[in-house]
Amino acid sequence: MKRFWTHVTLDHNRAVQLDGKPVRTPGRVPLALPTAALAEAVAEEWRAVKGEINPLAMPLTGLANAAIDRVGPDPALFARGLATYAESDLLCYRADAPEDLVARQAAAWDPLLDWARARYDVQIEVATGILHRAQPVATLTRLGTAIAARNAFALAALSPIVTIGGSLIAALALAEGAASAEQTWDAVTLDEDYQAERWGRDPLAAAGIAARRRDFDAGVRFLTLGQAADEADHATLS
Repeated sequence: MKRFWTHVTLDHNRAVQLDGKPVRTPGRVPLALPTAALAEAVAEEWRAVKGEINPLAMPLTGLANAAIDRVGPDPALFARGLATYAESDLLCYRADAPEDLVARQAAAWDPLLDWARARYDVQIEVATGILHRAQPVATLTRLGTAIAARNAFALAALSPIVTIGGSLIAALALAEGAASAEQTWDAVTLDEDYQAERWGRDPLAAAGIAARRRDFDAGVRFLTLGQAADEADHATLS
C-alpha cells in the first residue's frame, strides 16, 4: 500500500487518524493508544511514511496492533505464555568453563537474580550446564503474578524483550527500572558476544543479531513511552 494521506492527527481518544479517518488494526479496531506519549510516537511513524508502507519501519505501530488484537482479548493468557520463560530462564543456566566466561556470567547475571530474589521474595535455583533444573512452584507463581499484573500494551512491549533474551527475570528488571536497556541487552546476549569475540561473527549471524536488537529496542521504547506517560498522567491527576 502506498501513502494516500496528507495529515496525521490524534483524536480525543488518542487514536491515530489519516486525513480525519481512523487507522484500524488488522482486526479492524481503531488504533487507539493508552497514553499521549505513545500515541504521538505511533502517529510519527505514519507521518514518516514515504511512498509505500514498510511495516518494518513502523515497529511501534506493529506492537500497538499486537497489544490491541492479540493481547487485549485475553491478557492473562498472553501473560501465562511469557511466564513460562521463568521455568528455564537464561540467567539460571551457567557454563562450567572457561573461567573467564563463568566470571562474566556471574558478574552480569547474579545482580539480576539477587534483585529478583529480594523484589519477589523467592528462591531461584541456578544450574551448571544445560540440564533442566526445576524452579520452586512458589517462585514460578510469584514471577507469573508479576508479569500478569501488566496491561495489554506493557505485555506487548515485554514480549520481544522476553522472547529475544530468553529471560523473564531480566525483562522484569528492565520494566521496573532495576536494569537499563543496555545492561539488559548485554546480559541476554553475553554468551553470543563471548563466542563472537573468540571465533568471530559471520555476516548472517551479524544480520540476525541486528534484527533482534531492532525488535528489542522497539519493545523497550514502546514500554518506556507508555510507562513515562502513565507516571506523568498520574502525577497530574494527583
